[in-house]
Amino acid sequence: MDDSSAAVAIAGLQVKRGKALVLPHLDLQVPRGEVVGLLGPSGCGKSTLMRSIVGTQIISAGEITVLGEPAGSVGLRHRVGYMTQEASIYDDITVKTNLSYFAKILGASPSQVPDIIERTDLGSVADSMARDLSGGQRSRLSLGIALLRNPELLVLDEPTVGLDPVLRVSLWELFTDLAAGGVTLLVSSHVMDEATRCGRLILMREGRIIASDTPADLLERTGTSTAENAFLALIQGTDEAKLPPAGKHRATGATA
Repeated sequence: MDDSSAAVAIAGLQVKRGKALVLPHLDLQVPRGEVVGLLGPSGCGKSTLMRSIVGTQIISAGEITVLGEPAGSVGLRHRVGYMTQEASIYDDITVKTNLSYFAKILGASPSQVPDIIERTDLGSVADSMARDLSGGQRSRLSLGIALLRNPELLVLDEPTVGLDPVLRVSLWELFTDLAAGGVTLLVSSHVMDEATRCGRLILMREGRIIASDTPADLLERTGTSTAENAFLALIQGTDEAKLPPAGKHRATGATA
């Protein structure tokens, strides 16, 4: 896969926070039409990487191309949906009004609102004030806003945090359906059991990519039966090797 065919192509990405190097040097390609899981412990750099991809993070070096355009380009505003860890909603209006308002701001069709309410299972609270929603409901409303405009790329930062198991399953089914329709999803999580629901996996630790593979190939390569055990095996291996400089990783079955 060359850079022009990737949904996201990253070369030599560096991000600093003060004097600390948060992302030391990342090369990555994310294929189109896949559910790609970005997994790793809290604080490993997942959110920083996602902000870099959507163009809201100041980078120190490197290049990021998203859907053929530089990250953060005006032309990407209607092609990329982004859900942050903190729900981006207005508390003093209802669920339905939040979606209608953002549809108008983003230039999306208002006819999408009922469908998104159904897909995110918010029908029972559609007329409730956003401030009265549970944590999980707030997350789903934020996801619904990201789905407006039918984006080609969805960047979702911990979208299943606070959700019960049934809703988590339903959201992952939605992600799979979106990918089947050609949407690329980059979904971060620190819950390793969600790895098996992804078509591809990127595992991060301390700002570095330690593996980029399919779940099946990752388990086979590490000789483990769960994503968590595979991650631990990879950590042990990289610790013994003192974490070599991050090379060019592809979310297409390439090994670390």
